[in-house]
Amino acid sequence: MARKAFFSFHYKPDNWRASQVRNMGVLEGNQPVSDNDWEAVTSGGEEAIKSWIANQLSGKSCAVVLIGSATAGRKLITHEIRTAWDSGKGVVGVYVHNLKDSDEHQSTKGSNPFNSITMTRNSAKMSTIVKAYDPPFTASTNVYNHIKTNLDGWVEEAVSI
Repeated sequence: MARKAFFSFHYKPDNWRASQVRNMGVLEGNQPVSDNDWEAVTSGGEEAIKSWIANQLSGKSCAVVLIGSATAGRKLITHEIRTAWDSGKGVVGVYVHNLKDSDEHQSTKGSNPFNSITMTRNSAKMSTIVKAYDPPFTASTNVYNHIKTNLDGWVEEAVSI
């Protein structure tokens, strides 16, 4: 049975890449939110967004952070990571910059978002514990196949951590 996962990603540049990962069928993920639904959520302000994130994380065993060129340092992504970690869920990162978007473009590799998050208990960087996997290919089809083959194992490892 596939693990239930929450997918965290920078919407505008990476939603196409995220849908590719979601549609692999390796994990049971949260349903994509439409532009109109997201506008409704965001119109309620920061607390409404945080409530939506908490609801989306409920019942999930892992947060999968899909790392694109501008994922690191985004306030809501950092919040999603912290919320998942603090609630005992697995957290894992997967670089998706070499997956093609809807225009058949790849992007540049972004920074590891876990490097900028300090753990509250021991003041260590989250990147010393949480892994971020960078598929060792540049061709989009090879990156896709690598993620599809390994994602369930990466999630299992993250949950065990």
